[in-house]
Amino acid sequence: MLLELKKVFQNDGESISVDYDLPMNDVEFYGVCPFKTPVKVRAQAKNRASLVDLKIIVDFIYTRQCDRCLKLLEKPMHYEFDHKLAISLMSESDEDYIETPDYKLELDEVVKTDIILELPAKFLCSEDCKGLCMKCGKNLNEGDCGCDKGSVDPRLEILKQLID
Repeated sequence: MLLELKKVFQNDGESISVDYDLPMNDVEFYGVCPFKTPVKVRAQAKNRASLVDLKIIVDFIYTRQCDRCLKLLEKPMHYEFDHKLAISLMSESDEDYIETPDYKLELDEVVKTDIILELPAKFLCSEDCKGLCMKCGKNLNEGDCGCDKGSVDPRLEILKQLID
């Protein structure tokens, strides 16, 4: 979605609001497409004393396997992002502002970048997820599998001796 911001930049107190659904079913994150439903985007750009603040609120259902036990999860996600917009930047290293030299902003790209930077790199069904048994593959959250946990890979036996 292209935001036309000329009127906002030129008038103190002026604001523009948008509310729309952003399809992200083609976006890959760590090799999976976790966005099964569109992202609900609400954004407002407001001129406050010649500085334009952009507030973005997103809600979506995130579908992905737990990184430990591989259980498929659907988790509602809610994020809020704040940005400062400027017509031109004073220096190249000024990363606190988004440059909008033609008074236009491609909001979809900002939203996608914000979401991808905010998503957890490790996705767990719960903080105390026990994962899978390394021998039989049973989900240890559902109970003990009965496998012998005492045996060590012979290649790592020397390391076990160092610990003992």
